[in-house]
Amino acid sequence: MDKILIFISGAIVGSFLNVCIYRLPKGESIVSPGSHCPKCRRPIFWYDNVPILSYVILKGRCRFCKIPISPGYIIVEVITASLAVALFTAFVLGPKFAAYSLLSAGLIVATFVDLEIREIPDEISLGGLVVGLVFVAILPGTLGAASWSRALIGSALGAFAGGGSIYLMGFFGEMVFKKEAMGGGDVKLMAMIGAFLGWKLALLTFFIAPLFGSIAGLILKVKDGRDIMPYGPYLSLAAVTSIFWGDKVLRMLFYGM
Repeated sequence: MDKILIFISGAIVGSFLNVCIYRLPKGESIVSPGSHCPKCRRPIFWYDNVPILSYVILKGRCRFCKIPISPGYIIVEVITASLAVALFTAFVLGPKFAAYSLLSAGLIVATFVDLEIREIPDEISLGGLVVGLVFVAILPGTLGAASWSRALIGSALGAFAGGGSIYLMGFFGEMVFKKEAMGGGDVKLMAMIGAFLGWKLALLTFFIAPLFGSIAGLILKVKDGRDIMPYGPYLSLAAVTSIFWGDKVLRMLFYGM
């Protein structure tokens, strides 16, 4: 029953994330106006705005003008709900569950916006960085610290390690390839990730991300001949991997356990 409630709550959050994904790149308010069809501008009734179910019932179309609704909406809701259940299963209700839920929400928005326009909104990355620092200081148990000051230092080091690692990779990549190798949005996104995860998991995320990126890059190169791709989604996927399995990976690497 608990997991069902978590799934429903996650789907509701996913519905809000869809608003952020659609409106932030346009510079629009995420509060008003209310949900409406982007084509006919008709307000969406509450019963047509139920996460997941409404999309299925309406067969992915606006009730009024019948324009197709992007499947991205239901994908975001399902991903958010499923990830919420996975976090609840792994961490129960506690500081880490709350922190990682916030981080995951930011990563989902960053991923889908980056895929769409190849930019990561500062409202997500820099806003998330501040939220991470404050949250960890208020709940030191997020990083396993005994005091708010140690937690804040750990969070700041994580932000520095995350953002700094990507910045250096971009700096040396630009020297070698004579063109921009890493965008500023990726640097800020990694700083946000580090603020929530601490420096150890931030660095692990940094090293894992290229594995996902290289696989996807090879596929895109063969399929479309594409050389440039957004890196935010792979940082996000690596961060989620670190959340669930990072501690085990670090123990295996350094303690052989």
